Amino acid sequence: MAQDSIPTAHAASFRQTPSAKGAATGYMSGFGNSFETEALAGALPVGRNSPQKCRFGLYAEQLSGSPFTAPRATNERSWLYRIRPSVRHSGKFRSADKRLWRTAPCVELEVPIGQMRWSPTPYPKTATSFIEGINTMTTCGDASTQAGMAAHIYCATRSMTDEVFWNADGELLILPQDGRIRFVTEFGIIDAAPGELVVLPRGVKFRAELPDGKARGYICENYGGAFTLPERGPIGANCLANARDFLTPVAAYEDLDRKVQLTVKWCGSLWTTELSASPLDVVAWHGNYAPYKYDMRRYSPVGAIGFDHPDPSIFSVLGAPSETPGSNNVDFVIFPERWMVAEDTFRPPWYHRNIMAEFMGLIYGQYDAKPQGFTPGGISLHNCMLTHGPDVEAFEKASNDPLQPHKLENTLAFMFETRYPQRVTRYAAELPTLQPDYADCWTGLDKKFDPTGV
Repeated sequence: MAQDSIPTAHAASFRQTPSAKGAATGYMSGFGNSFETEALAGALPVGRNSPQKCRFGLYAEQLSGSPFTAPRATNERSWLYRIRPSVRHSGKFRSADKRLWRTAPCVELEVPIGQMRWSPTPYPKTATSFIEGINTMTTCGDASTQAGMAAHIYCATRSMTDEVFWNADGELLILPQDGRIRFVTEFGIIDAAPGELVVLPRGVKFRAELPDGKARGYICENYGGAFTLPERGPIGANCLANARDFLTPVAAYEDLDRKVQLTVKWCGSLWTTELSASPLDVVAWHGNYAPYKYDMRRYSPVGAIGFDHPDPSIFSVLGAPSETPGSNNVDFVIFPERWMVAEDTFRPPWYHRNIMAEFMGLIYGQYDAKPQGFTPGGISLHNCMLTHGPDVEAFEKASNDPLQPHKLENTLAFMFETRYPQRVTRYAAELPTLQPDYADCWTGLDKKFDPTGV
């Protein structure tokens, strides 16, 4: 599929994984579509899901991401035609070291309430895979009841080799911030770079490789309903994240008869076993439950063209719904390049207390409400009902600058927003990168009140 060019600073070329056979790396366009793809011509059954005998000696297997009886609009499942069935991917599981990966409910210590901010996390000095390098910052809800989320960072310095992972606790929304990353999955291959997001659904097996030798980024582990596109309401049929820009990989498979370590995350624990062959052996598949990626630079923002500042929900890319309409389990929001044109308006985000808890990060560039201290790779946490907003520098500038049309360029920030208070892990509370003086950025907001109105 031909794709539009992307800015040179973020463009990347990717190698083809030597072990992947069949189709070259490629993608199918659309969000939530029912796709069909085969890496070997004729491997996909026609007009049926489970023939008495599949061609080429393949096994038919269904992967369900929703209950069988879920409404058609939310029913998620795919049929996979693989060299060995997944029942062969079980064995004598043994407990594995979960390192610094935590799962809700998790109360390791009571952290005094307050706004929190961290500088970028340095890379580890030892060889660390993507899974080994996942460190949990916050958790909320309960993974076992499929409610809430966890926010992680990952810092990896080696590719996974003969290692495969899958997560039973939730889907993973992954945001590369530094370095490219390749996900070799059961469904095909996804290459991602800073500025793109990747979603790996619950239960999908994958391996993470590092074309640049190291990679760092953010992860939202969503325990609840699968991410979907938000309703546009009066915006209409276009803008925000358009379905055609979401890309799902074409089928690619491995036929490798050698030992592979399989690790599973289940109810907060990690378990590992050894397989005799690669489980990434799906030759063909069809359905609507599959991994995908999205280039966030294709997001078409909508904003105020008269006056006032719209709510940040106008920048929603994806939302994980809950049982309460309008109150999502998780919202994924971005703040991309955009024009600021509103008249007689304080243009940065206003000061705010919110029932939602906001975990925020910066992929690249500068965030307009925090020009100092909040740098690419950094994190801020503004929990339920804790006030936040522009620092002194941003307030003074926005209050006094001439209100000419101004474009925010080369910037991409994001927010994981959830209806649950986010509890900070011990790891996050004790990180040397935690900025103890973060709240000082507001101390210069002095009294300006003048009852005379002069």
